[in-house]
Amino acid sequence: MDMDRKKELKQQYQEIKIDAGVYQIRNTINQKILITSTRNLKTINGKLFGLKNGSFPNKKLQQDLQKFGSEAFVIEVLEVLEKKEDAYFDEKDALKKLKEKWLEKAQPFGERGYN
Repeated sequence: MDMDRKKELKQQYQEIKIDAGVYQIRNTINQKILITSTRNLKTINGKLFGLKNGSFPNKKLQQDLQKFGSEAFVIEVLEVLEKKEDAYFDEKDALKKLKEKWLEKAQPFGERGYN
């Protein structure tokens, strides 16, 4: 591959918009949910892969996956973080607040969820 093509591909890659946001993993059998966030929503398919391979950090969810099977779980994006073009915008903090909003709203604790 010539250098101009490499440079062009690198530029295209850098211009890809990366969305941060909050998503849930929902058990369609018992309706329990796990609400979490990521700085790159394109990585959530990897979370499902981790679940299916037994390497997901949430043990209660992992146990239910073994009990009900991976087809009982769906991943749903709840909200995409709206990034501000502001020098003082803190994406990590804004994402944390967005996740807290959804945790407050859904209350995925105890019998209702995996958080």
